[in-house]
Amino acid sequence: MTQSYFPIFWDTDSGTALVVGGGENAARKVRLLVAARARVHVVAPTAGEEIQAFAEEDRIILSRRPVGEDDIAGAAIVIAATGDNDVDSYCAAIAQAHGVKVNVVDRPDLSSFIVPSIVDRSPILVAISSAGTSPVLARRIRERIEASLSPNLGKLAEFAASLRSTVAERLNDGRKRRAFWELFLDGYGAEGVLENRPDAGRQAADELLGALARDEKPKGRVTLVGAGPGAADLLTLRALRALQQADIIVYDALVGPEILDLARRDAFRLFVGKAKGRHSYSQDRINGILIDEARRGSSVVRLKGGDPFVFGRGGEEVAALRNAEIDVDVIPGITAATGAAAALRLPLTQRDLANVVSFATAHPAAGKDEPDFAALADPNQTAVIYMGKTKAAEITTALIKLGRRPDTPVAVIENATLSNQRILTGPLCDLPGIAAISDLTGPALIVIGDVVAEADLTGAETFAQTATKDRAVA
Repeated sequence: MTQSYFPIFWDTDSGTALVVGGGENAARKVRLLVAARARVHVVAPTAGEEIQAFAEEDRIILSRRPVGEDDIAGAAIVIAATGDNDVDSYCAAIAQAHGVKVNVVDRPDLSSFIVPSIVDRSPILVAISSAGTSPVLARRIRERIEASLSPNLGKLAEFAASLRSTVAERLNDGRKRRAFWELFLDGYGAEGVLENRPDAGRQAADELLGALARDEKPKGRVTLVGAGPGAADLLTLRALRALQQADIIVYDALVGPEILDLARRDAFRLFVGKAKGRHSYSQDRINGILIDEARRGSSVVRLKGGDPFVFGRGGEEVAALRNAEIDVDVIPGITAATGAAAALRLPLTQRDLANVVSFATAHPAAGKDEPDFAALADPNQTAVIYMGKTKAAEITTALIKLGRRPDTPVAVIENATLSNQRILTGPLCDLPGIAAISDLTGPALIVIGDVVAEADLTGAETFAQTATKDRAVA
């Protein structure tokens, strides 16, 4: 049966931590203790470079000799890390005889406490333990938690501490104080602090305190969030926090269920994208929804595939919100071009092949000019074309006429980064064939340029073969 442990945090001001041993195991423990500003005494006949450096910097006391009973009896806690069974067992026996808590590295049977894996966002600390059964598993869990927590979480804790007296003075109702902390920590004030914008945090706190004191609904806000090319694990941490704080999520067709599953469970979700059999919302109507919901005091996330400012109409929505005097933030996402390039290990620029990369859409707004094909025809440039399937023939004709080689390598990536990702490839002269492929229905990106030859095209289909096969089936 696994030994049971009760988690506690030791006050480093309460005494000295004795570390017995001078090798790498001891150095790891010393590193943690020094980071926690503990008083550390290391006792060992010899010590490694890191421990010696700590001693030379006066960050620890180092005694180069064997450990004695007085060393152990006078310590608040003991960590034995010699790797010598006799010495470690001696430390455990003496510590237990004097009522001193002891940890023997990798020997839970000799220990009265264990050292957990730690995520340090001081003053916030997260400790993970497997009760000594699997330290590697505990480290893996720590790594996942580490990746999910903002590096500035400690700053947020300190900022919250600085607000405590002000909140107590301005809100004399305990329910309102609780509401303030919940709304502030789940909202844009905390996000501002996490983004190294403390002034935004102070402004948000002041507005929220004023609204609660006047029994008003807090001011709403809209955040445009880039959902990336599709894979949920390509979301940024900031995007994830926004999803988990949102009251309402307004999302497009390119946002998959795996990403929506990361949102707060009680958030209202409104689909406004274009999809077969579903009514399409106009841009003006979407703008109106965002404005109305923010005015009701909601925290609104406008969730878009890719990046909001790369063919995502993010600029139009920001302009509408600003004109309505609604506060708006933008969280970038990995755009489809960079997501697809990474999935194929395709360098969009490379010194000897392409020194420019251009993003273009094959479907400009009504009344606007077609893409600048003259610029896209430059052989030293990589051209990335969004939404180009139905205009593949026009793109090909224009580029070849303007100087692109007919044999220029091309890749078409459908559903980039997802499990059903599909790659088609071939020379530019064969690109029109993709228009005849009936099952090429997902979001597809066209990459044109010599860099395509550097990509990992394992499992790729060719334009000509796929189009011929599709016609034969038909």
